[in-house]
Amino acid sequence: MLGLGGVTPAAAEGAVKDTTTQAFVKDVIEESKKQPVLVDFWAPWCGPCKQLTPILEKAVKAAKGKVKLTKLNIDEHPAIPGQMGIQSIPAVIAFSNGQPVDGFMGALPESQVIAFLERLTKSKIGSEDQDLLKAADAALVDGNATAAAEIYAQLLAADSGNVHALAGLARCYIETGALEQAKQTLALVPEAKRNEGSVAAARAALEIAEQAKNLGPLAELEGKVLADPLDHQARFDLAVALNAKGKREEAVNQLIEIVKRDRKWNEDGARKQLVQFFEAWGFADPAATEGRKKLSSILFS
Repeated sequence: MLGLGGVTPAAAEGAVKDTTTQAFVKDVIEESKKQPVLVDFWAPWCGPCKQLTPILEKAVKAAKGKVKLTKLNIDEHPAIPGQMGIQSIPAVIAFSNGQPVDGFMGALPESQVIAFLERLTKSKIGSEDQDLLKAADAALVDGNATAAAEIYAQLLAADSGNVHALAGLARCYIETGALEQAKQTLALVPEAKRNEGSVAAARAALEIAEQAKNLGPLAELEGKVLADPLDHQARFDLAVALNAKGKREEAVNQLIEIVKRDRKWNEDGARKQLVQFFEAWGFADPAATEGRKKLSSILFS
């Protein structure tokens, strides 16, 4: 268990509630400024949701007020999940200080849900393998794909089914332009685990990398945007190209500009591309964090 105490049973019971589109800002955005708030996106027809929700409720109540759970029925309230790019359920997004900071998709077992809450409330890493994964993830973020790949390979040598390490190794291949090897690595992930956060992020990164292969030179795209600031397709392509060069903040700013100028352009294409960027970069990435803030300021203003 989480081992968190000091709050009355009544407070624990009040840690779980349903919300609506109208109440979302109050129940989630504002409430998350006091403690983290999980949002459980679910629907009555979703079988895995019925498995996950009781597990979430039990774990959140055991946290004794350190975190709250808010449930949103996407059938009755589709606007918020639509804005946030929630495309499959169950999906759980954690908010803190008014911003989305972490999340996962699919019906996780209780042990993984508890580990997620411990990470959210205590930033605790428990095992040697987790420490190695953290080191590999950090090396990848720092741009040292070779060092990261060595650690992921070490973990996979001990456990070929380590999904996080498989996803990480695929990311290393993507960073070095070896897209076919990345595809082959992701194909090793069991089908039942292909919606896990790290795998979904690697898959999104692969899709973006393949998308960027077909674009023209960066200078040419920049010239098109300068010549016609209303050429949203050129600006969109520029954002994808900037991301491929590692210029994430600049990529976000270009897409945010499209959202500001014409939210409905290309069937909300700029926001959807931002969501894919955020998924590929991961919740902890600074550019994703800042980008979500900028997007949220537009969507919830």
